Amino acid sequence: MRRRLPRPHELAPLIRFKQPVLRSRDRTLADSLTIEDLARAAKRRTPRMPFEYADGGADDEISLLRARLAFRDVVFHPSVLRDVSKLSTVRNVLGSPAALPFGIAPIGFTRLLHTAGELAGVSVAAEAGIPFALSTMGTASVEDVARTAQQTAPGARTWFQLYIWKDRDRSAEVIRRAAAAGMEALIVTVDVPVGGRRLRDVRNGMTVPPTLTPRAVLETIPHPAWWFDFLTTEPLAFAALDRSSGSIRELFESMFDASVTIDDLGWIRQQWSGPVVVKGIQSVEDALRVAATGVDAIVLSNHGGRQLDRAPTPLDLLPDVAEALRARQSTTEVWLDSGIRSGSDIVAALAMGARFTLIGRAYLYGLMAGGRLGAARSIEILRTEIERTMQLLGVADLDELEPKHASRLADRRPDSS
Repeated sequence: MRRRLPRPHELAPLIRFKQPVLRSRDRTLADSLTIEDLARAAKRRTPRMPFEYADGGADDEISLLRARLAFRDVVFHPSVLRDVSKLSTVRNVLGSPAALPFGIAPIGFTRLLHTAGELAGVSVAAEAGIPFALSTMGTASVEDVARTAQQTAPGARTWFQLYIWKDRDRSAEVIRRAAAAGMEALIVTVDVPVGGRRLRDVRNGMTVPPTLTPRAVLETIPHPAWWFDFLTTEPLAFAALDRSSGSIRELFESMFDASVTIDDLGWIRQQWSGPVVVKGIQSVEDALRVAATGVDAIVLSNHGGRQLDRAPTPLDLLPDVAEALRARQSTTEVWLDSGIRSGSDIVAALAMGARFTLIGRAYLYGLMAGGRLGAARSIEILRTEIERTMQLLGVADLDELEPKHASRLADRRPDSS
């Protein structure tokens, strides 16, 4: 074998040197290829107390684990020799198109996780052409969120999430504010008669107001950038409070009403003329009962594993709920959240019967990792994963997805009895 030294002009087409990225945050986001990458970056950049508020679940966090395992058990069944050179990821939801089949779920205390908060989230959602839902416990006002959305992209879709409070007058007032701001839909969360017990939060001092234990203070020292941003920006303001309507403690004390029943959905209809979505459905029976009231959509959700531990896993419920509503010829849309960490998770949910999905932690990890740019990165990661999964499945349009495209490992095992 004859050997010689390579010539530079021969190497040039074969090797490309990576351009250096000087700023640490930008380098982290560029190197993050998955939502799990963003989660690891978020954990490094965020103090323990706020990070675990976003990352944790209720009690032993069994619901949290099961939601992830359910998606990992999905088996895809691709069709080959299909033209997937042109894709459509558009999904009509509540009568209007969304550019991608997911929206940003309502999340409380967002500015505690990163000071960019909801205004960053709604602006990147508007740019991506997807809906953004503001939580009652969101840390930006209804008016500011709606205004930011329209300034970013006229016609951007914003939704408002509501807990039906003990004080119905306060509920009615915040509903009126959401309507006046031009928010499109009302998401009524129904799985919180009382607050769940989140042990990580209790141990970390994540209470109302926060309890700064010595350990919590020590754990924030390695995060001076987070402290600087938190202390030098506007104090937290809450979506459900105007400037003079009371304290956050008072809000919590009046928030959850254990006496709420399905009859209260009729009261909601009297207050709100737009689409109504009911979030927190955890059984086929409740799905049918709530759909029969005429709501526009239901969300199969166990609150991201943050309320009742050992609650049903939404993905497990999805096929039965979708089939039951089809049998009743119901026009109520079926959405899903809890456990989504990738674009392939979203595609699996759509194939198994969901009309739409909501993401929570997947977006928060990006926000904590890099503020507005990180939130945008999380959406971009999910978009590219959705597109790639569709192409590998042989599906060019989301409406082509069917149950034949995805099953669960448990569905394919022989009966052990």
